[in-house]
Amino acid sequence: MTHETSTRTLSTSRRSSSRPVPWPALLIAVAALAALALATYPVRERLFTAVAGLAEGSALASAVGSVAEFGLLALVATAGVLALWCWLRERRRFWLLALAGLGVITAYGLSEAVKLLVEQPRPCSVVDTATVLSCPGSGDWSWPSNHAVLAAAFATACILVVPRLAWFALPLALAIAASRVAAGVHYVHDVLSGLALGALVVAAVVAAASPVLDRRLTGGRDGHPDSASRSQGGRA
Repeated sequence: MTHETSTRTLSTSRRSSSRPVPWPALLIAVAALAALALATYPVRERLFTAVAGLAEGSALASAVGSVAEFGLLALVATAGVLALWCWLRERRRFWLLALAGLGVITAYGLSEAVKLLVEQPRPCSVVDTATVLSCPGSGDWSWPSNHAVLAAAFATACILVVPRLAWFALPLALAIAASRVAAGVHYVHDVLSGLALGALVVAAVVAAASPVLDRRLTGGRDGHPDSASRSQGGRA
């Protein structure tokens, strides 16, 4: 492969994996989630009773409980497989996913901090109704939902790296969030707020840090083994 061909290939690869964060669509989605969270707050107990009561007495109770408890593992596994694929195929995407992972950690930390500040009791400890899952103990606060935060954060991370994963990651994140209400451990506004927080924080971290990543990768100064070999191959 000639130097010109190699350079063109690398340039095309970088352009294909350097898609900017789709801020208009993301901000519209976050604003919609926040608006819905505010709208559902005044009727939170009524909504909780309706959703949790319907799920607890249905044939889907077992499935709801499984998704609520273990659904997040599917998104974690997806991110892990994606990380391995990116490491083997395209390192720039791998480091972009690593930045998104930092966003996931940041979103979780913020969620925990908000929980400690607000100290909203779980709905199952306030509303007298049967639930699919056992109610968490005292001190395990409700708002926002950590599961919803992490579901949105992992889904956003995967989509920013490989947009075509949206067909899988988005419905799964929404299903996880909905299952937390149906299983009886969160209000509707808990999960809506959590989804907004997780998506926004990951996107913000990626948008802020990706220019630094691009500068590091340009010219083979990223320190990765593959960049050095590419640079040597281009000079051959």
